[in-house]
Amino acid sequence: MKKYFTFEVQVLDDKNVRRRFRASNYQSTTRVKPFICTMPMRLDEGWNQIQFNLSDFTRRAYGTNYVETLRVQIHANCRIRRVYFSDRLYSEDELPPEFKLFLPIQKPVQKSNAICG
Repeated sequence: MKKYFTFEVQVLDDKNVRRRFRASNYQSTTRVKPFICTMPMRLDEGWNQIQFNLSDFTRRAYGTNYVETLRVQIHANCRIRRVYFSDRLYSEDELPPEFKLFLPIQKPVQKSNAICG
């Protein structure tokens, strides 16, 4: 869609502090502040599958442990097919069909031998 996009996840850590992670395609550097971590995200053309390890991000950014997700906020200029949480990273084969990202099959363009005059 070639437009700005951002999503934000608010988590609670084991110090009972609410922290936010914001990923966007209009920012070029990562910044970690006491209550928010902002980071760049590049999206390819077409559909993208984004995997966000909240436990790892919380530990690396703040040195604390992830406890729970409090809020997920997705800002405009994108189409969302599905948002889901999992206890670990699953391979494509392990996912149920409704969680897989099936891309549309593109039909080849047929060449025409017509003569226009």
